[in-house]
Amino acid sequence: MADDWTREESRGSFWLGFLADASDLLAGTLDPDMVPAIVAQIVVPRLSVWCAVYTSDAGLGPLRLSYLWHADEARIDSLREELASIEVPPPQRPQTVPLTIGDYHVLAVPLLARGRGLGVMLLGRTDRFPDDIIQFAEDIGRRAALAMDNARLYAQQAAANRALQRSLLPPDNPEVPEVDYGVVYEPAGETNEVGGDFYDLYRAGDNGAWRFAIGDVCGTGPEAASVTGLARTTLRLLAREGHKIAHVLVRLNEAILEEGERARFLTLLHGEITPTASGMEARLISAGHPEALRLRQTGEVEVVATPQSLLGVFSEVTFEEDIVELNHGDVLLAVTDGVTERRSGGRLLDDDGGLAKLLAECVGLSAQAVAERIRRGVQDFAPEPSADDLAILVLRAP
Repeated sequence: MADDWTREESRGSFWLGFLADASDLLAGTLDPDMVPAIVAQIVVPRLSVWCAVYTSDAGLGPLRLSYLWHADEARIDSLREELASIEVPPPQRPQTVPLTIGDYHVLAVPLLARGRGLGVMLLGRTDRFPDDIIQFAEDIGRRAALAMDNARLYAQQAAANRALQRSLLPPDNPEVPEVDYGVVYEPAGETNEVGGDFYDLYRAGDNGAWRFAIGDVCGTGPEAASVTGLARTTLRLLAREGHKIAHVLVRLNEAILEEGERARFLTLLHGEITPTASGMEARLISAGHPEALRLRQTGEVEVVATPQSLLGVFSEVTFEEDIVELNHGDVLLAVTDGVTERRSGGRLLDDDGGLAKLLAECVGLSAQAVAERIRRGVQDFAPEPSADDLAILVLRAP
């Protein structure tokens, strides 16, 4: 009697551990295509000899076989052929279904989450399904369906975020006469949030001048994205109307403040570049943004923009342009704080002029090579992934 009780307790502990492990595995993926594979390999061979997971697109349309697993891998292909000849109805509850699949008893378990049917899990074994195995299969099915639904929702949100992020960046890389430029843009994280960093490069008018911007909106998500979109649209529109960059920033500041409670402050480096006989001239305004640096061919690096008021905070602001001459081969570097504030322990990358030291190593490189060198320096500065977006814009007088 005592031995029977001990065996029953041991079996109960085993199944509780099994369900806990299954939950951890299912919760550990946000890839919708991985969930069926994880489910099948969880139940085989513990609950059944084989498992076939059927799903449909977004829970709609006909079911299709997403993943098949058999305890004997050599039998997977022949089983797949047998399953191809049957029609799998989406059951509303776990049930033994009258399917002829070799000598197997087949159990169909619905994958239901939040009131929607996402698919069916077929289990096959050579003997009948005991009641406790049916209960465990039903439990696994609920957990699998919830994991599948969460993964699909995450994938949809990630796709929407990527689309929104792309809409806030230039649609393509323009050909800029007499200017060599390079850009790097990397949003942080796994596309969960729309970042607040952005850059732009566009023609200012018919006089041969081009304008550029690199900015960082406070925060992430839809609120930050709305300010980013407002900034890009305002900058381009006012440039087409012929406004000077100082006036453009005053108008942009007003537009951000008019957003009211939705407003987010914005740091921005905005400028206009014009080719000259000796290289090019840049007119810059740094509105609370990390310092812009000039690299000369001699290897000398210097700050070239005077810090001025950031945008979206003060209603009465004025701005003055800094004029920077870039001789042939000189480089202008602009970054967001995802570069300068990259952290390793208690140190930041730009402590003791770290960014200037990185830039000094880039003499003779093309603009894109400079941008990639700075990105590599950011990556190498700390072992863990960056928690902040970064944008890098390099302009070089060729």
